[in-house]
Amino acid sequence: MSTIPQATRARLAEARLYLCTDTRAARGDLREFVRAAYAGGVDIVQIREKGIEAAAELEALAIVAEEAERAGALVAANDRADVATLAGVDVLHVGQDDLRPEQVRRLAPKVLVGLSTHDPAQLAAAAAHPEVDYFCAGPVWATPTKPGRPGVGLELVERAAASDTGKPWFAIGGIDHTNIDEIVAAGATRVVVVRDITGSDDPEAAARRLRDALP
Repeated sequence: MSTIPQATRARLAEARLYLCTDTRAARGDLREFVRAAYAGGVDIVQIREKGIEAAAELEALAIVAEEAERAGALVAANDRADVATLAGVDVLHVGQDDLRPEQVRRLAPKVLVGLSTHDPAQLAAAAAHPEVDYFCAGPVWATPTKPGRPGVGLELVERAAASDTGKPWFAIGGIDHTNIDEIVAAGATRVVVVRDITGSDDPEAAARRLRDALP
């Protein structure tokens, strides 16, 4: 049974810009980076780093959680319900091959559950699933953050926009300031972004440019 605070659900409903980042260990600037991203209009920050040890992930999530509270925003973990529970995050995002949403709910009843979808059948299933709080549609374009997964194009975004699910959903995959207008034209009002912010020397400005492009 879900015991998610209403304020957390409200923040998800209002969210438009979702950022995925690694721990930025090489730069050592995670706190400064996340603070700037939130200041620029990011609503959710997810730590996503392949092969990361649990202790390092928990440490990074604690930093993001402090900045999220300061900004009145959300913090997300990726894949692991145990880490999400221990870190006390707001959101756990899973893929099609990870724990099923109902399994996540049993392990982490206080966490919003997000699910990746890559085709119309998966999208419809996520929209109907009672334990899925939001879903992502994509990757719209191929991206090095998801090697080996081809882009599905704008059709899935258009289908999500036409589905009228009542659930928040985000377009994802290769989205940046050069193509976000195409995403919006296809019907998206929420996006997940990685490199356009993580690779910027001014993450606050990069986030603001993207946020300003969204309805």
